[in-house]
Amino acid sequence: MDVVLRDEIYKQAIKWVLEAGESIRDKMNDPLDIETKSNANDLVTKLDKETEQFFVEKIKGAFTGHSIIGEEGYGDDLKNLDGTVWIIDPIDGTMNFVHQKRNFAISVGIYQDGIGEIGIIYDVMENILYHAKKGEGAFKDDKRLSSLNEKSTINEAIIGMNHFWLCENRLIDEKVMQQFVKDIRGTRTYGSAALEFAYTAEGIVDGYISMNLSPWDIAAGMILVKEVGGVTTDIDGGELDMLHKSSILTCNTSIQHRILAYMQKGRK
Repeated sequence: MDVVLRDEIYKQAIKWVLEAGESIRDKMNDPLDIETKSNANDLVTKLDKETEQFFVEKIKGAFTGHSIIGEEGYGDDLKNLDGTVWIIDPIDGTMNFVHQKRNFAISVGIYQDGIGEIGIIYDVMENILYHAKKGEGAFKDDKRLSSLNEKSTINEAIIGMNHFWLCENRLIDEKVMQQFVKDIRGTRTYGSAALEFAYTAEGIVDGYISMNLSPWDIAAGMILVKEVGGVTTDIDGGELDMLHKSSILTCNTSIQHRILAYMQKGRK
């Protein structure tokens, strides 16, 4: 992507993200009209839909020819990532939004021919903006994030993961994952994949593993993590398909092989 054009898109995207965040804060105590999607824990609210519609209208109005993948279905039905594609989660962590009124984020990843160019994750209630451009580093507000510690070890690692890994599941032997939890320093669950990626990029957790994430859950975060020297793959260490769901690992490269070893040992 042309650098001048990328800077223009970047500035405009941040403006829209901050505007959308302000709107969410203003409206979040209004009736939410909560609905379920795939299951009782897969929630969507009126604000999820309104926020995605806001982005679609702004993008289509300002950047003719750009495509959109959005969680709530207001974007385009794409078969590939050719051209400029915005991958948007208007409220990542909807359950947190509904129950806690915090710990949720707006996530916007912008890709050019399948390559991540711009990543933006906005913690709406804390008013913290994580952002990155390819090759220019990642930032938390105005502070550049440091490169991840290349000497991190698995026994000192804090990993973001939820309890499903420790229950019987279709992917990994839960006993292997229980041993994994014993072998690392600790785990955390934040309830928002976007924030888990941002925290990995910031280095306050050393990695994040999750089952069955969609492209909009990870698109922005992958760019942030890459800019600080981290890596994101599926749980077998393979490249991710940004048009379909995947079970993912994002982490410091110094512990990637150790985590993948647990995955390989327990893989069903």
